Amino acid sequence: MKKLACVLALGAAFVSTNVMAWGNDGHRIVGSIADQLIKGSYAEKQVRALLLPGESLEKVATWMDCVKGTYCGPQTPEMTDYTAANPKHSEYHYTDVPFQLDEYHDHGVGTDEHDIVQSLRQAIWVLQGKDGAAVNPHKFTRRQALLLLAHLAGDVHQPLHVGSAFISKDGVFVVPLKQEQIDGVNIFNPQGGNNMLLDDARIAALGGALIPAPLPKEGEAAKAAATAPAAADAKPAPKTKPFHSYWDTTVVDYAMRRVSARTPEQFAQIAIAGKPAVAVNTGEPASWPYQWANDALAVAKLAHADVTVGPAGKQTSRNGAVYTVWQLNVPDNYPVPSSAIAKEQLIKGGYHLASLLQAIWPEPAAK
Repeated sequence: MKKLACVLALGAAFVSTNVMAWGNDGHRIVGSIADQLIKGSYAEKQVRALLLPGESLEKVATWMDCVKGTYCGPQTPEMTDYTAANPKHSEYHYTDVPFQLDEYHDHGVGTDEHDIVQSLRQAIWVLQGKDGAAVNPHKFTRRQALLLLAHLAGDVHQPLHVGSAFISKDGVFVVPLKQEQIDGVNIFNPQGGNNMLLDDARIAALGGALIPAPLPKEGEAAKAAATAPAAADAKPAPKTKPFHSYWDTTVVDYAMRRVSARTPEQFAQIAIAGKPAVAVNTGEPASWPYQWANDALAVAKLAHADVTVGPAGKQTSRNGAVYTVWQLNVPDNYPVPSSAIAKEQLIKGGYHLASLLQAIWPEPAAK
């Protein structure tokens, strides 16, 4: 518990007050923070020139997830054109560096030429006006590059989207030194925590005891809740929750509840009013994704602190493939430090996105 105790300092500030990182609310928080921070700047003018009427960074922050299916509504021609031109678009969202490592290195274990760090770099170069196969192999348009930044700036701050666990045949976390070692026999890849399963009832009980209850919903959200199907008609809740899913959505919900925010915009306003100390990135903007990934690796160590692997089992996917899953055990106070980490990472994501946009489009020199 020593490592986790270090994280509790983060939680103290809270007392008073298919991979889809952060879920909708988390991504919208990152976008909303950036919207508010660049307001009135030259960067905001450039952003608005690339967005459609009525759009904002908050509203387009989920676009890269929406292109994966129809759960955001019917696919638009823009979405279908993007997915057709980018058949590996789902892989732009993450990298799988062993969480025990300290730095992301090109061509290192778990990295890829179209992973999140490389995709961010390419989007940055496009918005800087650079082009050509060396800097823009996917032929992103400037608008697509902005849509990617609005989303991936959130993803890269979700620790499990950078720092990945690998499990040995003996059921312990290990560090593969070469990609070939991850063979599914001696070393397994649990897919960024998607195949590591928490006891959903236990997590819900821990969260209910340690995290403030949800605030009553307002307006349209309240109407939607009132007209939702009765519990008897609903599908049974799953008995397990993927560790990745916990970090995508559960910790965001907890973080919002702990600051009494009903909406992403409210969370962003509360965060900015708190004047958070966020580390400033240095060097060329295209190097910033490396800095963000290295920070996420440090946070991923905290996310896995005192987490232990339980018995392995087998599950079958919809297409009939059989894969290995592991029960995962977390400390009894895990919702407190994990939601504190989520708050900090969401704020970093918003501030770093805003800083990046202002670095790409600095204020014009006075004449």
